[in-house]
Amino acid sequence: MIVLDVLMAALGLGAVWAAASARVIKQYERGLVFRFGRVLETVRGPGLTLIAPGVDRLRKVNMQIVTMPIPAQDGITRDNVTVKVDAVVYFNVVDPVRAVVNVQDYLFAVSQVAQTSLRSMIGKSELDDLLSNRERLNQGLEVMIDSPALDWGIHIDRVEIKDVALPDSMKRSMSRQAEAERERRARVITADGELQASHKLAAAAATMADTPTALQLRLLETVVEVAAEKNSTLVLPFPVELLRFLEKSANAGADPKGAIPDRPAAAEKSAAEAPRAVESAPERPLLRDIGTIAPAEVSRTPNGQPS
Repeated sequence: MIVLDVLMAALGLGAVWAAASARVIKQYERGLVFRFGRVLETVRGPGLTLIAPGVDRLRKVNMQIVTMPIPAQDGITRDNVTVKVDAVVYFNVVDPVRAVVNVQDYLFAVSQVAQTSLRSMIGKSELDDLLSNRERLNQGLEVMIDSPALDWGIHIDRVEIKDVALPDSMKRSMSRQAEAERERRARVITADGELQASHKLAAAAATMADTPTALQLRLLETVVEVAAEKNSTLVLPFPVELLRFLEKSANAGADPKGAIPDRPAAAEKSAAEAPRAVESAPERPLLRDIGTIAPAEVSRTPNGQPS
């Protein structure tokens, strides 16, 4: 009976010791064992592990990626614009021994490094870079935070700038600048269109100059387009080229051979026939005598003498 009692007592003590020394480590955790205050080199993996009660102390370290928001930081950019920028940093523990031994609180340390790095990045960048070149700034900010975090056993996975808050006056200035830029582009596009249209019109004018009938057809098309509006009054310009075309057509119809008379030859013929017309004209009596003037046209003085 005594032996049985001793055996039962030993089994009870063993069960109590096993319950006190047994620890469960989850899949996303790693365990560090401190024996008399000194960390053991062996890192305990996930599952059931045993430690010496009263001698060892187990410290669990989370190996998951931590999402830490960086509070909004006020700063002045390199082009003297006051902005407020906030970001988010993603990191995880790659060396649990250094993360626990080298830094007191690695979460707080990463947070402070991220805030100071973000403020430094704001001072080194311009406003246009913060608004448009965020990918490059994110990479630079990641390098700035990852440099001291390597000694802590922390790996910075990525850093992203979330929002850039601008003053209201700067927002209005940027909106005016964007409006002016759009207006400039619209004017350039309009001028380019007018230039191309002028080239096309010049080519069309040259074609119409070679073929006057094309001008008449174009005029008729214009009449059709204007008449489609059902207007009661139609004001239509009559081009000089069309008059010349009609004149040539009339001269061609008067000539039996269909040839248009030569203008210089017609002028010389008119000049040659002019003296003959003068010689054949009857002579008109010249009024040489003043007495031939009507009496009503001669004024007299009071004495009866002609004036």
